[in-house]
Amino acid sequence: MNPITLFLAAILALAGAAVGEFVNVFLGGVLLLAAVLTIMSLKMANTWQKLVVLRAGKLQGVKGPGLFWILPVVDSIVAVIDERIQTTGFNAERALTKDTVPVNVDAIIFWRVHDARQAALEITDYRTAIDRVAQTSLREMIGASMLADLLSDRRAADERLRDTIGAKTAAWGVTVMSVEIRDVAIPEALQDAMSRQAQAEREKQARVILGSAEVEVAAQFVLAAKSYADHPAALQLRAMNIIYETTKERGATILMPTAMVDAMNPAMAMAVAGEAKKAG
Repeated sequence: MNPITLFLAAILALAGAAVGEFVNVFLGGVLLLAAVLTIMSLKMANTWQKLVVLRAGKLQGVKGPGLFWILPVVDSIVAVIDERIQTTGFNAERALTKDTVPVNVDAIIFWRVHDARQAALEITDYRTAIDRVAQTSLREMIGASMLADLLSDRRAADERLRDTIGAKTAAWGVTVMSVEIRDVAIPEALQDAMSRQAQAEREKQARVILGSAEVEVAAQFVLAAKSYADHPAALQLRAMNIIYETTKERGATILMPTAMVDAMNPAMAMAVAGEAKKAG
């Protein structure tokens, strides 16, 4: 019962009572009857509602939004359809993927009624039917998908579900706006196995990178060896530099074999001694 109908019926009832008491009983009775008929006949639908009206069992029309009249007794409102976007949550428990992995999937569907007549007359309960169709379509999609695809490409799975469910509900006057998979849960044992697999892949990649670095370093050593072989003086300078850096950073005393000192040019040996003295 809407407030406008109640207000008009109350005015008519009060007027009928007053007229029957002070003016004319028959006229007062007419006003009271008008109040009752107003309650039975004047209906109102909100801007998001459509009301399906039957007249003597046959479709009379779809009314709303706003105020409208129906014939008492003859007309009846059999359905009030909400045309706003609705949401329905659904899930599939222990559904097997294409590679026989049991998963629990939670999803939500956004839908709206685009044809109130079909939603009221073509199916008994379109809300329950949408839930059942969504669950069935979800299980079908899971059974046709590999676990890796289901985990990595949810957008494609959402689109497949939307198209599948929408094709089934279109005949009921229902449009599926979108479907979103909220969670894909896999058994704990499989989670541990996947975690170990991912860790092994990371270790493998790290070893490959380390091996590549070793190859590059070895190649540089080969080039350096060739260069030192062609230029012995360069090797001596490198040895002197290593000695200098060692004494400079650590301040240690280095004992060098006589053969190594003799192999160096005397001038170079003096230079090394001078640098070491400075560092000390």
